[in-house]
Amino acid sequence: MSITPDTKDWTWVLNNACPECGCAAQNFALEDIAPTARSIEPLWRDALSAPHASQRPAPQVWSVVEYGAHIADVLTIMRERLELMLAYDNPNFANWDQDQAALDGGYAQREADTVMGQISSNLELFASAYEHVQPEQQDRTGMRSNGSAFTVLTLGQYALHDLIHHGWDVTKDNQ
Repeated sequence: MSITPDTKDWTWVLNNACPECGCAAQNFALEDIAPTARSIEPLWRDALSAPHASQRPAPQVWSVVEYGAHIADVLTIMRERLELMLAYDNPNFANWDQDQAALDGGYAQREADTVMGQISSNLELFASAYEHVQPEQQDRTGMRSNGSAFTVLTLGQYALHDLIHHGWDVTKDNQ
């Protein structure tokens, strides 16, 4: 069974705490983004080293490896979008279909060690990019293909929610 595509617009997490994972992304300040992102690495190292990491807990639910591959890609996409926002005035972001990316990227066939290496590398690049953002740059803007507007700050907050939420996905009781 394939994964049901997620068609929700998750930008609401920028104004409200997520009732599932508890993340209140709107409370993160610019200076919180890099250290908070880095703090998730041990969670992924533990989750991906579990014996069942490549097994789906249910046919329609991603395995830990698949979630990890998604996180590795999210970190790259968000860093690239940050770089666009810092280099250009109000850039438009190319559409990124996470479900198609999972199929095209063969998330289900990846090895846990490889995924962990990708997370570590991409996490450091993402965190480093946010460490170099100056306070006066946090209000620079960019536009997602569906019309959702982001600032440098809200893009980082949105990314943190994704990292935290999927960490919750792989550590909650049903995994």
